[in-house]
Amino acid sequence: MGDRSSNIELNRRGVLKATGAIGAAGLGLAAGTGSGAARETGEASAWTREHANNIELTDDLTAPVINENPDVISDDYWIWDTWPLRYRDGSIAKINGWQVVFSLTASKDLVPGARHNEATIRYFYSRNGHDWQEGGTALDDPLGHHQWAGSAMYDRSEDQIYHFYTPTSAEPEFRQRLALAKGATLETGPHGVEVVGEQEHILIGKADGELYQTLEQSREQGIVYAFRDPWYFQHPDTGEDMVVFEGNTPTAGENPDDPQSYNGNVGVARATNDELTEWELLPPNLEAIEVNQQLERPHYVFQNGKWYLFVLSHEFTFAPGLQGPDALYGFVSDSLYGDYEPLNGSGLVIANPEEASFQGYSWLAMPQGNDALVESFENFRGLDDTSRGEISLDEVGYLPPEEQKELFGGTLAPSLKLQLNGTETRVVNELNDGHFLPSGGSNGRGK
Repeated sequence: MGDRSSNIELNRRGVLKATGAIGAAGLGLAAGTGSGAARETGEASAWTREHANNIELTDDLTAPVINENPDVISDDYWIWDTWPLRYRDGSIAKINGWQVVFSLTASKDLVPGARHNEATIRYFYSRNGHDWQEGGTALDDPLGHHQWAGSAMYDRSEDQIYHFYTPTSAEPEFRQRLALAKGATLETGPHGVEVVGEQEHILIGKADGELYQTLEQSREQGIVYAFRDPWYFQHPDTGEDMVVFEGNTPTAGENPDDPQSYNGNVGVARATNDELTEWELLPPNLEAIEVNQQLERPHYVFQNGKWYLFVLSHEFTFAPGLQGPDALYGFVSDSLYGDYEPLNGSGLVIANPEEASFQGYSWLAMPQGNDALVESFENFRGLDDTSRGEISLDEVGYLPPEEQKELFGGTLAPSLKLQLNGTETRVVNELNDGHFLPSGGSNGRGK
């Protein structure tokens, strides 16, 4: 692994042994050692209304219009939120020549809007990171009525997949928690990949009502709450095992017209044992109070000592008096609880083009050399088709089922190359549909 990786692992083990299941916060200790160690507490940075008022679509921050002939990777299932199998250091795994991605899926017999309450995580595999073959379900006997997005890490020394996901209750509650499935591995051959092995499913986090709003606390505000999307990462300085996730900060908002009801945050949790079965909630490190209710699928790209934190948000989740597109938003800091500065002055990183404002969603930025590769899925297209008659997104659900299905992509969108330059970013290239380029590093078991 190299000297630096070995030192990080020793540091990680030392921190866990010193803190145990109580956790560093319970002992009043800082996690890790040295000037680069994570700060256990601290005020969250704020995405402010002033920042959001600077949102402006430019050529550098806008995705190209998607062509009319997407590569459909499944004939039977809608595909949306997708994430790659990664090594512990965050690089995309390539095991015996195969890459694996995981996606939220639902039967194409369903209209697009009904897919969320039937979401199942399936896996796909590829030799070249582009031509994906369908595998099967990724989780055996998972928690929850259905499962929403997460992340997956492959530990090479253990030959084991750690799959983080969101077990969700049935409609109308949509109660969300954070979970881990461990025990599976990959069986590879010349013609394909299979996820095998008995899995243990562990709840690793639920909203506490103090740092993170509960379902019950959110009801008076009239907006769907969030406690979901666990994204695993290894702290680049201390080697600690951590996740960030989407949450909400408890506020005094009284209804959907009250800006205080828009209270999205990026939550943080830290493993307190080597097995990753025990976790403690830490304070959020970014809040969007009175700005946005959803900071979905938070995730990191680490580059040149910088922490690039990316989130997703919808047009309709901005607080009253603010406007922003369905887009990837981002912030940069020098540490986990540092002062996060919105990228490009406003936080906007990649927006849909104005002529196709809902064509893509669920962007995921992954390290690619000195830049980032951004993947997403095809959402609703053709809403402004004059031959059909322009309709709003809210009207789609009233169309006949077959028309709804025609408007929905439900497959992987073209990947985009994103240039990172300090606090500035820009889209510099468009790649194939669903193209996941390896991040570099060892291929793991075999070449």
